Amino acid sequence: MMNKAQLIDAIAGEAELTKADAKKALDAFIKVTGTALKDGGRVALVGFGSFGVSERSARTGRNPQTGKEIEIPAKKVVKFKAGSELSDSIN
Repeated sequence: MMNKAQLIDAIAGEAELTKADAKKALDAFIKVTGTALKDGGRVALVGFGSFGVSERSARTGRNPQTGKEIEIPAKKVVKFKAGSELSDSIN
């Protein structure tokens, strides 16, 4: 698993940037993507994939410790769909 610091190091090495510049670029990508999704938009990176928001409906769940039924409220969730180039690169 790659954490944020390792990702920054990898981006800096691949793009020949300083680690500080790579961190700024990654932080900007995260912020802009989050803002676009919050506003109901979608972020599509051709070949890599797309980020979108979908609605998860309310449902009844069960507490695994007690077995008691609980109500789980509806909420929005972020979805990622891999693009063809990304899918092909891992197979």
